[in-house]
Amino acid sequence: MVTETMRDFIRNETRERFLRYVQVYTTSDEESPTTPSTERQFDLARMLEGELRELGLKEVHCDEHAYVYATLPARDAAEGAPAIGLVSHMDTSPDQPGENVKPIRHEDYDGGVIRFPDDPELTLSPDDSPELTCFEGETIITASGKTLLGADDKAGLAEIMAALAAWQRFPELPHGEIRVCFTPDEEIGRGTVKLDLERLPFYCYTMDGEAPGDIETECFDAWRADLVFKGIGVHPGYAKDKMINAAAVAGRFLAALPEWEAPEHTADREGFYHLVSLEGNFENAKASWIIRDFEEAGNARRIEHLKTLIRAFESRYPGLSIELNVRHQYQNMRDIIREHPRAVELAVKAIEDAGLEPRLKSIRGGTDGSALTQKGHPTPNLFAGGFLFHSRKEWIAESSMVKGTETLLHLGARWAREPGK
Repeated sequence: MVTETMRDFIRNETRERFLRYVQVYTTSDEESPTTPSTERQFDLARMLEGELRELGLKEVHCDEHAYVYATLPARDAAEGAPAIGLVSHMDTSPDQPGENVKPIRHEDYDGGVIRFPDDPELTLSPDDSPELTCFEGETIITASGKTLLGADDKAGLAEIMAALAAWQRFPELPHGEIRVCFTPDEEIGRGTVKLDLERLPFYCYTMDGEAPGDIETECFDAWRADLVFKGIGVHPGYAKDKMINAAAVAGRFLAALPEWEAPEHTADREGFYHLVSLEGNFENAKASWIIRDFEEAGNARRIEHLKTLIRAFESRYPGLSIELNVRHQYQNMRDIIREHPRAVELAVKAIEDAGLEPRLKSIRGGTDGSALTQKGHPTPNLFAGGFLFHSRKEWIAESSMVKGTETLLHLGARWAREPGK
């Protein structure tokens, strides 16, 4: 169904859109209470709004919270064929700098070491990312070494926009009604807090995964734990049997957690504690963790372990106070997705139509799709093609973005043939 002429069009569309989008500064900010968390996300939101209007989509709207919506009416679809939603996020992770991104195209990749012009000591090779060996002879895109690239998730944005452009450019491509939504603040777990769910159809897909062919139908059950250590401050020259050094106690508390339940020692379906911040002085200290597991029971065990440690430390240091605040961030979408297998079945067929091998996977993280699934919109996560997200070594192959766009075109055609209920 996708001809070489179409593929050339798709390649140019995805590349040029991606290179344009990654240069827009959209880092989100977890400390901000607003939605979007940073005003700069409006810069990309309004750019996308304008491009959607140029493509002739209907009901194009960027709201006061930087959510962008649009509708592509059905064409050559079965009567009553269901609409589908395509979702990607505009923000990039605050884990690395995201301002002044300079994308670099490494053409005809030779399978060796890639160097970064703005940081000569930084290198990327198959030792860092074995997937690179699958893309010898192709064009790899990285940032320049000072920032992340932003393929998470501007690759998803580029692929959705390129698919929309292809549907408009080639009227022989059938599709049901397509509703798109571009969200802010996904990287800080708030991508759906102000989303107008009435604008989305029942079935949706996020384009926010990694390797070509991946379909993610399961994610972590996720919690955040904040601990505040309150000690007793006394002049250090007269502190014997009086001072309780909050920062020192916090350090001992960290050392009491199981070392092998950390991200750097876990993989596959193993859960973890991940220390994300630590600050303080002799009188007050604060430590924050994210806690992850695919099973709720695993996280319940970890939270109970924190409570046990708190009781032990408060007993060990009379006068010490440790306050614990835990917050559920998102749930595993697995069980709800299983109740709606058609969304996954058609995605599998679309990936096969694009000439790829589908791989059903669990994502060691979360997406807007996990939140949407809990809110009544089953939303598997499809590959966008990037690797080493949240890193200055982040990279993507141009061919992966082409395959992502092709998969969307086949997905639209598959749903167009789906009979209405």
